Amino acid sequence: MNDPRHFDSRYRGPESLETPKMIRSITIDRCSNFTSGGANGNDINLLSQLYKARTNSEEFISLLVYSVPDLRRIPFNEAIQQEFRPTRLGEWFGPSWSTHWFHVQLRIPNEFAGEEVHFIWNADNEALIWSIDGLPLQGLTGGAGSDARHEYILTTNAQGGEIIQFYIEMACNGMFGAGNGLIGPPDPNRFFNLNELDLAVPNRRAWDLLYDFQIILGMARDLPPDSLRAAQALYTSNKIVNTFHPGSDDSIEECLKIANKFLSAKNGDSQHDIIALGHCHIDTGWLWPFEETIRKAARSWSSQIDLMDRYPEYKFICSQAQQYEWVKDNYPALWDRIKEKISTGQFLPTGGTWIEMDTNMPSGESLCRQFLLGQRFYEEHFGKRCKIFWLPDSFGYASQLPQLMHLADMKYFFTQKLSWNNVNKFPFSTFWWVGLDGTKALTHMAPSETYNAQCTPEELIRTVRNHRDKEYSNTSLLVYGNGDGGGGPLASMIERLRRMKNVVQRETPVLATWTGEMYFELHRGIFTTHALCKKFNRSCELLLRDVEILATMAHIVDTENYEYPKADLDQFWKMIGLIQFHDVMSGSAIEMVYDDCLQMYAKVDMLAKQTRGALINKLLDLDSTSISEGKQALAVINTLSWPRREVIEVPLDEQLPTMKQYSAFGRTGYALVENVPPLGVKGFNFVEEPEYEPVKVSTDNNNNIVMENIYIRATFDKSGHLIGLTDKKLDRPLIRPDERGNVFKMYEDIPLFWDVEIYHLEKGRVVEEGSVQLLEQGPLRAALLVEKRISDTSRLRQIVVMTAVSRRIDFETEVDWNENRQFLKVEFAWDIMADKVTYETQYGTVQRPTHYNTSWDSAKFEVAGHKFADISEYGYGVALLNDCKYGYAAHKNVVRLSLIRSPKAPDSNCDIGHHVFKYAIYPHEGHFMQSDVVREGYNFNVPLLTKVIPQAKTNAVSNAFPKFRLEEAPNVVMDTLKRAEDSNDIIIRLYEAYGGHARARLMCSLPMKSVSRCNILEDEMEAIQITTQPGSAVDRTFSTNLRVLDDDIVELHQQNEVRRQAEGILLNVGPFQVVTLKISL
Repeated sequence: MNDPRHFDSRYRGPESLETPKMIRSITIDRCSNFTSGGANGNDINLLSQLYKARTNSEEFISLLVYSVPDLRRIPFNEAIQQEFRPTRLGEWFGPSWSTHWFHVQLRIPNEFAGEEVHFIWNADNEALIWSIDGLPLQGLTGGAGSDARHEYILTTNAQGGEIIQFYIEMACNGMFGAGNGLIGPPDPNRFFNLNELDLAVPNRRAWDLLYDFQIILGMARDLPPDSLRAAQALYTSNKIVNTFHPGSDDSIEECLKIANKFLSAKNGDSQHDIIALGHCHIDTGWLWPFEETIRKAARSWSSQIDLMDRYPEYKFICSQAQQYEWVKDNYPALWDRIKEKISTGQFLPTGGTWIEMDTNMPSGESLCRQFLLGQRFYEEHFGKRCKIFWLPDSFGYASQLPQLMHLADMKYFFTQKLSWNNVNKFPFSTFWWVGLDGTKALTHMAPSETYNAQCTPEELIRTVRNHRDKEYSNTSLLVYGNGDGGGGPLASMIERLRRMKNVVQRETPVLATWTGEMYFELHRGIFTTHALCKKFNRSCELLLRDVEILATMAHIVDTENYEYPKADLDQFWKMIGLIQFHDVMSGSAIEMVYDDCLQMYAKVDMLAKQTRGALINKLLDLDSTSISEGKQALAVINTLSWPRREVIEVPLDEQLPTMKQYSAFGRTGYALVENVPPLGVKGFNFVEEPEYEPVKVSTDNNNNIVMENIYIRATFDKSGHLIGLTDKKLDRPLIRPDERGNVFKMYEDIPLFWDVEIYHLEKGRVVEEGSVQLLEQGPLRAALLVEKRISDTSRLRQIVVMTAVSRRIDFETEVDWNENRQFLKVEFAWDIMADKVTYETQYGTVQRPTHYNTSWDSAKFEVAGHKFADISEYGYGVALLNDCKYGYAAHKNVVRLSLIRSPKAPDSNCDIGHHVFKYAIYPHEGHFMQSDVVREGYNFNVPLLTKVIPQAKTNAVSNAFPKFRLEEAPNVVMDTLKRAEDSNDIIIRLYEAYGGHARARLMCSLPMKSVSRCNILEDEMEAIQITTQPGSAVDRTFSTNLRVLDDDIVELHQQNEVRRQAEGILLNVGPFQVVTLKISL
């Protein structure tokens, strides 16, 4: 019937909804409960179906334990020789940091025949399963979080009745150490309960449904609520819950069909591409000591190799050569398996550095050694270098890194840390990072904002949402896996990834650019915390510099007989490099870590000083009997590349002449030494005194103390504040009326983590009261003693020094510090107008604002600097120098140096005790760009070395060292002199320090056969011509292969050749460029 007035009852259409429409929030909660371990239904939801069978009966599980005494960590072979006792489920083990070895014997129940069988272990701590013959098999991570790893697959096809044995090494610490809360100091008396011990048969189809459901519900929860895909996901999740029936495997199959229909739908071709790589970020030292890191690496990497065996497509990326070396040395069987997986392309070494170091505080040479040690390790053991500089967790990135990574044969930089900024969002994801010298590095900052992703839809959605370069790039990296003892990715993560499509990387035609340092807007107080470690870092870096210079000279002088101490130096640099790990150098680790650091520093300090002393004796041709009774002199050694004139301290020695002045405490004398040659030595008998104008001390009408020399006049009030400073030549006052310098300020320092926050500037007080007395009044050196009561529990004592021959005023300071969350700084207010202050960084300087104009400016309220910070205007400037500090701040005309902090987490005793350090002010004519501040920073940190010698050797010692000189370029610094890694060639590393071009001439007292520019890995890049002295040109047609009868002509040629080579080489050096030379002598 076609009459429209009649309804066709045969037409059915869509079914009508017989229940209320879904309410999104309630439905999400309902679906979440479907996979929840909570009490509301976990016995009948999907989790109840994950295992077909399970037993903890002692009929099938036998457990013996050996508890290692004295918190020792012993190797496998020693452990299995011990006497074990019976133990069982429910026993407690401890205390914190103790180790317990278990012998496990299992009998698979007959009813498990034909099934996959898991061993389940949970003691809320970390453990490692070992085979009977000593192969690490898999790590175990306790607890109940998403990072837990409780299961170990015993067999995929049980026979029933078979006996399986293995060992478990239990470590009584959690993933994040043994503290209360994430960063609480360790509790030494934590105990851990063995609360799960089972044999179980997994229901594989239920696990498949769990992974499917996690993806679908995640999309429903995290996609935009009004999107079609989110609605479909929520509908599918709810339908699965409705279809599931507890105890019914048939219902699970129906649920899987529903899930597959949804997951098989294809996204559009224009979707964002995400490359996912497994990773296990292991902090080399943080909330646990280094020895525990060694075990964390073994636990984590053995777990990853197990996953590689099970998932052929799985790839795992891993950095830090130090951790590889630890595994190689301590777990040789595991090391062999790692190399096997590297050869198949599943285990991917990356990073190219010794550890994931801090990049703000190590020196330029330290950063070079990080790359050198790391790349050489990778090349030696894996046959190739890394191309990716991998540094996801360090607290900011210094502006010379692009140049240094390029010089280390690396192309790409990966990080994500700046996503943690708490003031400004970093604007780029994939971009060109332009360094201080203009070098570019292709950089990716993971938009997922984590290096511990869990492979959830939320993370992928966040990755797309946060990708800040969508106009130029459609690809980003997802780094997933549990770090710091979580063992890396779990099988569940890989299963979820299998359900989420990935595609290959695309070419990107154009990218944005970021120029200069990548400042981290969090964790600023790290530049000051654990002051003794930072003091040793600076002193050991410079000590190794001295040793390498002197050892190289000894090598040149006596190549045949002298053995360059390469093995020792490599070991020293590895120890220094290890301590420069970002959580250790920053001061954010636990006290146990710094106990280990101080032991390593003490070893480097003692052995390197012994080596330096022996080298000086060798070069000066001294032995224990060579200094006979009678008159003696002093050899003064300069390891810097410019001549020096200074007042030095001379040891008291009856055989030395009487000094012009002795110290106030009578322990040393003072002497003026002049024209100490660069990288050389000069003898002084002190018979003739150089001319100089003595330093003077007086008091003014207000009873303030006035110190002055030929250059400057300084006035100190009765509390030790610098209330006046005048350049005498220019008659230029440098301090405004009613302003002061050498002012100590205490700030309340209650951090969010272990850092100092911006609000500390709102709550500070000046340490006003103090006393001053005159210690020394010339003629070579004047000194004041300043004493201050900082608080009821802390005291400060300093000696203020002015010499007759320098513009510099030194403040030799000691502090007895016992504070709770306080921060001590010293500040100087100058009569100088500047909107930027210049701070030394590695191989150059960086400028930062003195104002709070923008949020980017305000965020830099505490910044990193090395040996100096300089405030300059046209015509004049003042530098604030230090010998071991790294934290600075500047606002308007005030420059501050951060001295000591007292945070209480994660080290409750941080920096409590006695501190010794120096800082100085250095006023200079001209702007910083025309000053010698860089050299003065070195002078302040690298003292002249002295050695008592027989007076008969006074003149002869001047020829003891081969001479290297750098001329015609005062803006170029020769920083390193060492022997080449793989030959007897000489390596010289120099850099342009001010940001300008230079044409420098490098001279050598010995003939140079060849000179090449090379990178910091010492690969030769280009040959450099050795210049000819005007008027001494040699006929280029002359050939030494030609048979010449006239011996005079041959001799003349040889003399000309020697003269030509001695003239040195010309080098064009760009702004802030680092140049490494390989020289054959």
